[in-house]
Amino acid sequence: MATDKRYIFLVDDEPIQNEMLKDYLAERFVYDIKTYESGEDALKDMHLNPEIVVLDFHLNSNKAGAQNGVEILKAIKERHPSTQVIMLSGQDKIDVAIDSMKYGAYDYVVKGETAFSRMENTMNNISELHRIKTINGAYKNTIVFLSIVIGLIVLLSIYISYRYIFV
Repeated sequence: MATDKRYIFLVDDEPIQNEMLKDYLAERFVYDIKTYESGEDALKDMHLNPEIVVLDFHLNSNKAGAQNGVEILKAIKERHPSTQVIMLSGQDKIDVAIDSMKYGAYDYVVKGETAFSRMENTMNNISELHRIKTINGAYKNTIVFLSIVIGLIVLLSIYISYRYIFV
């Protein structure tokens, strides 16, 4: 069943961080925002086709065997390549950011004073990308439709010419 709901998933094993970010984003965007304390829990709901997943790098403070953010990122991009993933982490290490981007993250945001405003800017960019892709899809459908109509007109004119000449 198709749904008109647009989802953002927030995945962080720090519930306070999740709630603060959820409140911040809910004031600025028209999405249904769902929070998760583990990547495995978020993966169970990927059938909802979230447009954006905000994913913490470390996800094992509450569950010792939990997969880290990069492992969850790989699983999301493998099964849902159009979902945009923003990595959000306290790790200010370039190799963690590079790994995240290498495996398909749209952006890497370091937790701190400017993290929420940076997150807002990144999500605005993703929304604009989504809008452009939607318009592009509509243009492609229009071109296909017009090509079919023109093809039918050409075939009809050939048929009429053939009947006029040989009848």
